Amino acid sequence: MKQFLKTTALTLGLLSSPIAFANLSINVGAINVNPDSGSSALNEIPTAGVSVDSNTQLGLTFDYALNDNWVIELVAATPFSHDIKGTGAIKGAGVGSTKHLPPSLFGQYHFGAANAKFRPFIGAGVNYTIFFDEKAGKDLKAVLETEDVKLKLDNSFGLAAQIGANYMIDDQWGIHAMASFIDIDTDAKVIANGQTALTTDVAIDPFVFMLGAKFKF
Repeated sequence: MKQFLKTTALTLGLLSSPIAFANLSINVGAINVNPDSGSSALNEIPTAGVSVDSNTQLGLTFDYALNDNWVIELVAATPFSHDIKGTGAIKGAGVGSTKHLPPSLFGQYHFGAANAKFRPFIGAGVNYTIFFDEKAGKDLKAVLETEDVKLKLDNSFGLAAQIGANYMIDDQWGIHAMASFIDIDTDAKVIANGQTALTTDVAIDPFVFMLGAKFKF
């Protein structure tokens, strides 16, 4: 975690320097997080689990070209919101909701010449997902027979892989498209009346898709 924050801070510092500005491009568009979510069974209910729905937000990525082929990309977005539903014995039950920010840092290799209009790329990197504003659902409160229910999801650190392409319309403007897979695993805990009532390990592991406009400085 400390290394990830240091790397992110270094990247932002590089992007803020006058020399780096010429190598900087920004991509803005729609970004979708589509969880391939599963979970271990709830420890207290072996035949039940949870799943997480998809969400689309405003995506913002910063690309810094180290040379003609290698690029560092920082992926950010407005907070994603997800409903958490029950599966198995509690299929469809409203377990709760959460918001999260999943900043990711990628190293990318771009194919072709630096001045080519169409350039596909591949990338690999790390992700740190911050969960916040967790809320217990009404169905969960009904099952536990209390309004004093809290939902807690631990933050997640994991690896990420990426493919995509840029198509330049002119020297500054273009189209940016990418797809990523991110390893997001979190420990979920339900606390009722101050005591742990339910626990589960949730493998969200989303596919992330972005389509937007690219601007080169």
